[in-house]
Amino acid sequence: MTTATATLVPTGTWNVDPSHSKVGFAVKHMGIANVRGEFTDFEGTLEIGEDLASATAYGTVKVASVDTNEAARDEHLRSGDFFDAENHAEMTFRSTAIEAVDGDTFRITGDLTLHGVTNPVVLEAEVQGTDVDPWGNDRVGLEITGQLSRGDYGMKFNQALGSGNVLVGDKVKLALDVSAVKAA
Repeated sequence: MTTATATLVPTGTWNVDPSHSKVGFAVKHMGIANVRGEFTDFEGTLEIGEDLASATAYGTVKVASVDTNEAARDEHLRSGDFFDAENHAEMTFRSTAIEAVDGDTFRITGDLTLHGVTNPVVLEAEVQGTDVDPWGNDRVGLEITGQLSRGDYGMKFNQALGSGNVLVGDKVKLALDVSAVKAA
């Protein structure tokens, strides 16, 4: 199954196209609603070999590019209470294992470094398809999801509410929509 699944993404180096991709997240606000955001400055690469054992995925996000559609909140997220963008400008990910789940889904295990702390995370990637764009470039689309705990990365800022809820949830849901172009 590993070899058959690897053929969904042809061998080669695939570079994430930021203009056709999104690195997003969602966090509970007051325990009752999700606040969604994204990072607008990022890059990533997939290196696909003959089998999944040789495949790697890695990427970098500039945390100062956070955008939740609310300028004051974005500034707070860049501060030492959260990302501390001045001292920890980048969030990085590097896979340690990629394995097939089924015919079009992969489990990507890797190390995520955020806020100066590195922890393992598990992501699920579903291949959306491959095609050739109007300019002759081979493309692959991936939908990638996962989650992490803010506290695991030293982001402990919060405020207790009278209801028993907290202002900012600890669990962060990750949602990446990736379009990658095969390198020549």
